[in-house]
Amino acid sequence: GAMRSRAEVDATLQTAKLNPEELLPVVQCLSFGPQTGPAECCLLQLEPGLCAELEAGRSLVIRGEKDEQVVLCSKDKTYEMKIADTSNMLLFIPGCKTPEELNADQASCNIIHSEIAGFSNNYWELRRCRPKLKKLRKLLMEDPYEGPDSQKNKTSTFSKYTTEDLLSLVQASEEEILHHLQAIDACKIEGYWRIIEFDYQMKLLNHVTQLIDSESWSLSQVPLRTCLEELGPLEPKEMIEHILLSYGRKYLDDAGEVYFEMREDKVCRALGQMLLQNAVKFNLSDFQEVWQQSVPEGMTTRLDQLKGLALVDKSSRPETIFLLKVEDLPEGNQERFNSLFSIREKWTEVDITPYIEDLCAEKQTVGALLTKYARSSMQNGVKVYNSRRQIS
Repeated sequence: GAMRSRAEVDATLQTAKLNPEELLPVVQCLSFGPQTGPAECCLLQLEPGLCAELEAGRSLVIRGEKDEQVVLCSKDKTYEMKIADTSNMLLFIPGCKTPEELNADQASCNIIHSEIAGFSNNYWELRRCRPKLKKLRKLLMEDPYEGPDSQKNKTSTFSKYTTEDLLSLVQASEEEILHHLQAIDACKIEGYWRIIEFDYQMKLLNHVTQLIDSESWSLSQVPLRTCLEELGPLEPKEMIEHILLSYGRKYLDDAGEVYFEMREDKVCRALGQMLLQNAVKFNLSDFQEVWQQSVPEGMTTRLDQLKGLALVDKSSRPETIFLLKVEDLPEGNQERFNSLFSIREKWTEVDITPYIEDLCAEKQTVGALLTKYARSSMQNGVKVYNSRRQIS
């Protein structure tokens, strides 16, 4: 359209019953250009912390394969990206001045004509979410490491994954991925991340505990150097060291020698898993007896060492125990609850907690999750939870 004059602007203000005294002297007149259409760009709303990351020159990464819901990751956090529609049209105006800028620039001309370059009715909104780490384990479990002598090792056709590969495939930030690799005791072998196959882990652990026994060492003072010398002829040294790092805590003595303190809970848990893997259900009292006999002298087994790994069935006579691993359950909240309620109709909070606490968002409690996905009732004076929906 034609450029507006000052007189036209003043007439418009009068019609709108606006007092020019209360407004800045400068007027910006906006017009659509002949080519103005929906913008080529997308708008992304960032919280101040993420803005600061970008301004400091760090990058944010969008991750996801074609069939996955898109996420955006900073160095250490993961966010879901959702499109938010707006009822107000958002206009892109190159060189548009804000009131603050105009105030500082009092001498500027009275009327500024700006052309709108494009518009949008939506923008991307970020919501902090749990990193989607289940896939990480799944990828590494395609080809677990069974030791240097395994035939499979020589003929393996599975993909192997470097840190770079995992960063491009897993929807989580770099820090969350590296932290999780440590949590699942993954090991870098020839530049690729591998999970040590469970039976091979047990073989390695057994070598270490037998050596501790034959040397009469304290479980809190296992010397790395002697372990490597004694067990080196049996297994690769880096595997011996890896199993000590997985099942022990590393420390240096005054002379700078490396020692490990074996972690009772982790060793007991692994040996419990080994026993349970060979039976569908196990009579609880028999299991507890065999389990205590199977652990190194000086360690004490306790059922709570098996949280998220095994479940006791108190309703059967005699009571039984069976393997149920939290990492085998679905990652989505509703799917996880469906799966748990199909395994057992009614759960106490104590029993279900290990199987859902990994679902809790930042400040969410297990109680809040149960309120949302389960209904509670009293059974023999105990609060139990069952499904909100009929499971067919």
